Amino acid sequence: MKINRGSVFGLLVFLSLCWMSCSSKPKVDDEVAVLETSYGKIVIEFAINSAPKHVANFKELARQGFYDGTRFFLNVKIRNRVVAIQGGDPNTISGARSTWGAGQPGQKSITAEFSRIKHERGIVSAFHKANDPNSANSQFFICTTAEPSFDGQFSVFGRVIDGMNVVDAIARAPVDQTDTPIDPVVVKHVYIAKRDEVKQEQ
Repeated sequence: MKINRGSVFGLLVFLSLCWMSCSSKPKVDDEVAVLETSYGKIVIEFAINSAPKHVANFKELARQGFYDGTRFFLNVKIRNRVVAIQGGDPNTISGARSTWGAGQPGQKSITAEFSRIKHERGIVSAFHKANDPNSANSQFFICTTAEPSFDGQFSVFGRVIDGMNVVDAIARAPVDQTDTPIDPVVVKHVYIAKRDEVKQEQ
């Protein structure tokens, strides 16, 4: 039987492309973050491929107990609607209200890891100081709705996979003149768990 070289070459190219496609599939992180708040539980999966440094930073802080006792202190409004809730500032534990959102001196900064992931409902992104995208540290926000103006401006490192009802409840909470929830939204405990373990808890 005569073998057609063109067919063999085509087959090899096809197999090569298949291998590359399979090997480049997004890496799935088997760990998630569980935020136990005074409003309920929020579970976040990590965008490990898009923002590995931000993911590593959040995990490290969570394992240190850094977030325990902090608050979701700001309902972020654009065009008179809440588009995100913000938390992660250690100053919210015992610092003066005027310092909330400023962070503390000496906190480790994480270099921006912008991606093509759009800021849609449930997206978790790192907050940074105005005009300094490389100043992100412990603070983060969770989108309550799509907000295109955030795309390419903040580093997306996660997505809520359970507890958006809790996020919505926080976003609906009565706020004062600074858009801070009047009833404190306390993050009682944050821990890192295996995805399968969390499913068993639910």
